[in-house]
Amino acid sequence: MHVLSLPTWIIHTSSVVEWITAMVLIWRYAALTQNRAWRWFTLAMFPALVSAMSACTWHLFDNAKTLEWLVTLQAATTVLGNCTLCAAAWLLWKGAPRSNAL
Repeated sequence: MHVLSLPTWIIHTSSVVEWITAMVLIWRYAALTQNRAWRWFTLAMFPALVSAMSACTWHLFDNAKTLEWLVTLQAATTVLGNCTLCAAAWLLWKGAPRSNAL
């Protein structure tokens, strides 16, 4: 675990915890509002979580050569997560009430 400094580890782990917390809170918000689009948004966040956990795992094991596939997994899930979050945001936007104020 010596590859990253302690402050960097704190930032990495707190970001993962924050992301999981956001997913739980958004899922609860979906239940409260009965808006299924928010549930899709939570599910769309999952690839980004996998990406973050892949990066943390690779660093945890000192960037081991045997775990280099985690770098590929992290890159792929980042792209997938960007696409799923874009689609989920569009779904939320499409279902949002419109105002004729403009």
